[in-house]
Amino acid sequence: MTEAKQPKASPKKKPKLNLNRVEMPKQSEHERRHNFDEVALGYSWELAKEEASRCIQCKKRPCQQGCPVNIDIPDFIAALQREDIEEAAKVLKKKTSLPGVCGRVCPQELQCENACTLNKKGAPVAIGRLERFIADWERTQGSATMPDMAPSTGKKVAVVGSGPSGLTVASDLAILGHQVVLFEALHVAGGVLMYGIPQFRLPKEIVQREVRYVQSLGVDLRLNTVIGINYSLDELLNGEFHAVYLAPGAGLPKFMRVPGENLNMVYSANEFLTRTNLMKAYLYPEYATPLKMGKRVAVIGGGNVAMDAARCSVRLGAQEVYVIYRRTRAEMPARLEEVENAEEEGIQFHFLCNPTGFLSDGRNNVAAMELIRMRLTEPDESGRRRPVPIPGSEYIMDVDTVVVSLGTSPNPLIPSTTPDLEVSRWGTVVVDERGRTSKARVWAGGDIVSGGATVISAMGEGRRAAAAMHEFLSNGQKKIIPPSPSKDGES
Repeated sequence: MTEAKQPKASPKKKPKLNLNRVEMPKQSEHERRHNFDEVALGYSWELAKEEASRCIQCKKRPCQQGCPVNIDIPDFIAALQREDIEEAAKVLKKKTSLPGVCGRVCPQELQCENACTLNKKGAPVAIGRLERFIADWERTQGSATMPDMAPSTGKKVAVVGSGPSGLTVASDLAILGHQVVLFEALHVAGGVLMYGIPQFRLPKEIVQREVRYVQSLGVDLRLNTVIGINYSLDELLNGEFHAVYLAPGAGLPKFMRVPGENLNMVYSANEFLTRTNLMKAYLYPEYATPLKMGKRVAVIGGGNVAMDAARCSVRLGAQEVYVIYRRTRAEMPARLEEVENAEEEGIQFHFLCNPTGFLSDGRNNVAAMELIRMRLTEPDESGRRRPVPIPGSEYIMDVDTVVVSLGTSPNPLIPSTTPDLEVSRWGTVVVDERGRTSKARVWAGGDIVSGGATVISAMGEGRRAAAAMHEFLSNGQKKIIPPSPSKDGES
């Protein structure tokens, strides 16, 4: 007798791609023009479950590879699919101490979501929105998920600057068992997250909760302390600290160097946003920080900072707000979401034009702006098209307030007091691929290295540097005896 043939197993069907990305609710255009409340309202649990269900759990995990801090994205989404939000929070906290921040302001569309398999069909999983949902759920539960802490190593590290890069290094090293002191020049921690990004995009209570989480790991936060004035870098290194991480940011504004730039009512974006956000000018007179605002505001620049300044201007009472950008919309570095929000709020965009000067009203206030139209050249070696002026195309625009948002550079205070710290011709600190500077036992990251980049890229630099610092502190550092050994016995 011949054996009966077994029926062939039918091949597993591939999961059907769900291209219906769940939109996040937000305030209406009219309503949000008149308040500084958060525009994006976040997912409900039902919306988060629906969006999480779209993830097909790729074996190669391209989304994780696209994340600068290597968050285990498929794992936290899988936990959401199982309706285990607590486990999702644990997965997140293994790789980031700032999920509430990253879920709101990181350019996921260029990073993890760009790498998502579903992006090939134009509908990536909304990873950032899910991250925000988990962070907000944890916040409403009233307790933070705590990581497993390594035993004390007896090593002490100074972190200069409490922005995203500094907070990342501080938390990573504290979890690894090192004693961390976090120095902040301002009266409140958070760096650019506090002074640069408006309340309607990143509520300050979210930032402060995540600062408190970092402190709960044992990090000693010292405010109102300027390294380069209160202490030099050498004093830190020759005192109680075995290593230092520099992350003071880049707070020195760039200007256009055109006539009339010193007129009243011409602000740098740094001053404008710091007064609005950190000093709470938007709540004047409840907070005693006045911010004079005209009716016709021009914001020069095309990045996220320019969008923030323009959208603040609307909420502060400007009748007309113009964004002036010398390239086209396609070249704007701002997030598409922020550009769309600005357009919805009535902000007008003027592309391919550039200011050449500002005119006075006769009382040293700005009254108008001279501009020239631009055209783009053919792509250069880098692939970018350079804007060049069109002769004879000058024109004048009436404005009574100008915000210049052309980027920033690092404050020279620390390099000027540390001659053996190598800096570039742009004033940025020179580092290797792991964040090590030219000065022994000193690492650096964030805007003092990049000159100005995204929150998540600063965090990524911090993560790499923290790993290198931990390796050094564990294996390769010179024996140092601090003046005040801890109870655990620092060596």
